[in-house]
Amino acid sequence: MTPPRSKTYATWVGLGMASLTACAGPSIRSDVQRVRELSRVEHLARVAELEVDPVAAEDTSRLLDGELDADTAVRVALLNNRELRATLRELGVARGHLMQAGMLPNPVVEVEVMPERNSRLELRVEWDITSAVLAPRRARAMEPELAAARYRVAGAVVDLGYRVRVAFYAVLAAQQSLEVAQRMLDAYAAGRDAARAIFEAGNSAELDLASQEVAYERARITVAQLELDVATAREGLQRLLGAHGEDTAWNVTGQLEDVPSSVTLPDELETNALRASLELQATRERLESLARRTGVTRMEGWLPDVAVDLHALNGNPEDGALGGSRGWRFGGGVSVGVPLFDQRRGTTRALEAEFDALMERYYGMAVDLRSAAREARNRVVSAHARAQQYQAVILPAQARVTQQTLLQYNAMQVGIFQLLQARREELDAQLALVATRREYWSAAAELEALLAGQRVRPAERSAGASEMTTSAATGGH
Repeated sequence: MTPPRSKTYATWVGLGMASLTACAGPSIRSDVQRVRELSRVEHLARVAELEVDPVAAEDTSRLLDGELDADTAVRVALLNNRELRATLRELGVARGHLMQAGMLPNPVVEVEVMPERNSRLELRVEWDITSAVLAPRRARAMEPELAAARYRVAGAVVDLGYRVRVAFYAVLAAQQSLEVAQRMLDAYAAGRDAARAIFEAGNSAELDLASQEVAYERARITVAQLELDVATAREGLQRLLGAHGEDTAWNVTGQLEDVPSSVTLPDELETNALRASLELQATRERLESLARRTGVTRMEGWLPDVAVDLHALNGNPEDGALGGSRGWRFGGGVSVGVPLFDQRRGTTRALEAEFDALMERYYGMAVDLRSAAREARNRVVSAHARAQQYQAVILPAQARVTQQTLLQYNAMQVGIFQLLQARREELDAQLALVATRREYWSAAAELEALLAGQRVRPAERSAGASEMTTSAATGGH
């Protein structure tokens, strides 16, 4: 009866070890799928199936061949951004720790030849029962860490999508501002040429000519700065896309869209932000992990270290017969480590303190998230109001000023310089509209990311366009 029982026991042990390994396998395919669900995106790099390769994916090259819009740019970045791909691969770190935590201890096998206990050969197998009992609990304590890692990676996905959209809006705004500035430069060139003709005809002072020439040269410098801004914004988006080589020849066409006539904000904005927060959910999982680890550590403190061993002795060197007596003799034993002094109290106190500190940070995150939601709402409302004012009131009014000035010029009531100044002021309003549109769409993307679960760093407001027109217009007076 003994051999069948031993075989059955070994079979069950093997099945238990296999089940633990299966529950925490090395593949992160399911983890990436969970990240897709949490971040609500369809396309992510299949890092579980791909080797690390410096060459961009074929899907990325195909997407970059056409005209790039905001959604396509986000999709390319989700597939090709190296930092995100590295973050996805780091899910394997948390999964590996979980897998290791649930591993059963290895048996210790000892072989002695000519030992001192009246045998020619001795075999000894020892197994740590306490570690085997604690292995499932340690694995259970590590499960929330894997869940927290998934939430953190999902937050990184949402954050990357936000940054790509903001960078895309920056490229559009820079290109559109450059186009307006070039038209303004043409207006300054016309003013300079008119001033030269009038001066050469002897009908104006040299001061008027010098003022127009200075205004034109300053406008040239501004256009050069805006050309650099376009290149800089393009490279900023380039880095987020992870594009290099031939894939850097993508094109962005079009302009920033008009802001909507009204802004609809969700009810209970702060509550929705708290519920959606991936950061808070990751922190809750970490708190759960700390609580479970504290329980395991307490158990380790009072649970004796129990190990069982099995002896197998063969031969008797004192027997005069050739080769000694034949046959095996078996025995066993148990060793118990009494937790008398080391009861893991220091480790338990450290885990409890870590739990309390993380709980303080958890409440602080909730306060910060409420503030971030209100701040994002204020930015959206303010940027929308200003952009709508430029879009619906100021720019049409400025266009009427230019039109009426042109009529007055045709009637010889005003001079060429007043007409050019009216045109420059109209272009100035167009630049301000571009800046406020970019600010609005960036703020809307921030609010969208917050409601998708990730608190992001707001995009810096660009003052380049307004500074450009102010300085240039000053030089034109």
